[in-house]
Amino acid sequence: MKLTGSCHCGAVHFSLDSDTPYPYQRCYCSICRKTQGGGGYAVNIGGDANTLKVRGGDAIAVYHAKLKRDDEQRVHASTGQRHFCRLCGSALWLFSPEWPDLVHPFASAIDTPLPAPPEYTHIMIDSKAPWVEVQAGKKDRRFRDYPKESLAEWHRRLGLSNGAD
Repeated sequence: MKLTGSCHCGAVHFSLDSDTPYPYQRCYCSICRKTQGGGGYAVNIGGDANTLKVRGGDAIAVYHAKLKRDDEQRVHASTGQRHFCRLCGSALWLFSPEWPDLVHPFASAIDTPLPAPPEYTHIMIDSKAPWVEVQAGKKDRRFRDYPKESLAEWHRRLGLSNGAD
């Protein structure tokens, strides 16, 4: 599926191909919650990094989240690159060098109508803000941290993918 997206002010427009376009996963971690400004969670989807085309790249800035492991005192920068519009602050996509073939656009930046998922996966629930109520349906899955099932595996399990990763 061809996806198009943009920031709020219109300075950045992008497109990419996705074999996993269902916005199924709601992440409640503090990074997603604080950089997205959503309902206490962020939703990202998968796309083919090799097909990413960007117009307005000079308006893009990159944020590397600050991470601190439970067993460490020092803070280090995440390798994940959270791209956002430096003019309006809209979160656009996440790219991680650990998975160079993937880019994860935030569903909130996608302008193409996305398909409604038959179920949601709620992740990082232990990190949610106290004011956030997890509104999960009967089929939805909940995880205290990250599930083992990948984005591509979720799509295949539900018969929503053409089999590509």
